[in-house]
Amino acid sequence: MAAPMPSPRPVTHLLFDMDGLLLDTERLYSVVFQEICGRYRKTYSWDVKSLVMGKKALEAAQIVIDVLQLPMSKEELVEESQDRLQALFPTAALMPGVERLIQHLRAHHVPMAVATSSSSASFQMKTSSHKDFFALFDHIVLGDDPEVRKGKPDPDIFLACAKRFSPPAPVDKCLVFEDAPNGVEAALAAGMQVVMVPDRHLHRELTTKATVVLASLQDFQPELFGLPPFE
Repeated sequence: MAAPMPSPRPVTHLLFDMDGLLLDTERLYSVVFQEICGRYRKTYSWDVKSLVMGKKALEAAQIVIDVLQLPMSKEELVEESQDRLQALFPTAALMPGVERLIQHLRAHHVPMAVATSSSSASFQMKTSSHKDFFALFDHIVLGDDPEVRKGKPDPDIFLACAKRFSPPAPVDKCLVFEDAPNGVEAALAAGMQVVMVPDRHLHRELTTKATVVLASLQDFQPELFGLPPFE
């Protein structure tokens, strides 16, 4: 289900989002936010979720409060949701096709990094069961990094991530992997191509801007972007 975009161009560096792309955490967010919103007889629907995916925690919380008119502050919503998520995050599994792809890229010495809106504390909880896996990346840029002044859809996080390769990666040689519309916008604003792997519940019209759209990372063909093919 490829989007009507220009043909993929060869790349040299890969940048990966984490939540819902590498790790199956978006499902956990949905459960917790629906529990909280349900108290006020509100529904944390995919229409709402698609607005906040990829954003920093406080910014996302404010959007949820504004859209659903919840009687609480953004700080209260973040605190309560984080308290609940703390117990769930360590159970997050890798998404289908992720391990095979990353091991393949590492074996072929393709430079790759993670660019996630998660804070340092949140990242530690989510990745506690996958430390060896995340050690395969050249570097990781988090949402509370000083260089990331604005969250997605602004391009700050991807530009900071590209700059930290040694030598720095040219933006037109970077390929971003994302599951969220905000992340796709951020990648395009940074001047990068983007592979989108959206959740099946996401409205299709929110996937049209990506270079390539896949149902799963299991479907990714590295050779489309000039990368070593799977054996």
